[in-house]
Amino acid sequence: MGKSYKKTKVVKVVRKGPLLFHTIDTILLKEYSVFIRRNSMKKRIYHGSKDIIKKPKYGIGKPYNDYGLGFYCTESLDLAKEWGVDEGRDGYANIYDLDMKDLKVLNLNDEKYCILHWLAVLLKNRFFNTEAPLPLEAKEYIIENFLVDYSDVDIMIGYRADDSYFAFAQDFINNTISYKQLNKALRLGELGEQIVLVSKRAFEKIKYVGYENALNSEWFPKKENRDKTARNDYYKMSKEEVDVDGLYILDIVREEMKSDDPRLR
Repeated sequence: MGKSYKKTKVVKVVRKGPLLFHTIDTILLKEYSVFIRRNSMKKRIYHGSKDIIKKPKYGIGKPYNDYGLGFYCTESLDLAKEWGVDEGRDGYANIYDLDMKDLKVLNLNDEKYCILHWLAVLLKNRFFNTEAPLPLEAKEYIIENFLVDYSDVDIMIGYRADDSYFAFAQDFINNTISYKQLNKALRLGELGEQIVLVSKRAFEKIKYVGYENALNSEWFPKKENRDKTARNDYYKMSKEEVDVDGLYILDIVREEMKSDDPRLR
């Protein structure tokens, strides 16, 4: 629940001299400030788009996105600007305040989950080329054993499966890279974590603040460079770091591993 900031701590220190009181009081105030920020019920979030969206609407969008139908945002203004532009087109980073109080949040990057929980959600919603027997069986196995029930969730948090991340996940399903390499790949390029509003209640808790312009000339090259960096690093990893003794999807399916298996942590 965080640290307790009781006045009794300060009172005891006062008797030892004003200088020491000032030092301890300053430390306590700084720690308290950090405590408040970490436990705040409001988040400043951004949505990159070609449009200015003052009132996000529940039930609008593409159902085949990473986490299904929802409003996809980020806590990074820079990422929102990159996501908002396209080749030859400017965009916007829409700014919102989201009141998280009483909202049910599923954070797929939480320690109690492994990367296969994230992958199960992705496999459920995105189209994977799984015509070969192993990838097809792997897809079914992961969904059956690692899919988290998010039917009553308001907010979902996790990696954003853009072209690079999606390609990494596909390679894992095809038994090309190991479980360890997949985990490492999803941290390449800092491609970002997304916050997705998926329930009607969540949409009622978002407040439009404003927007910032995202110029194609500035942000599209950064977007391209981030993706290129991730792909180059991934290529080096997959070619130079052969994980001979690693855990592959074939092993996971063959040994019928479950989420509590220590090898997946």
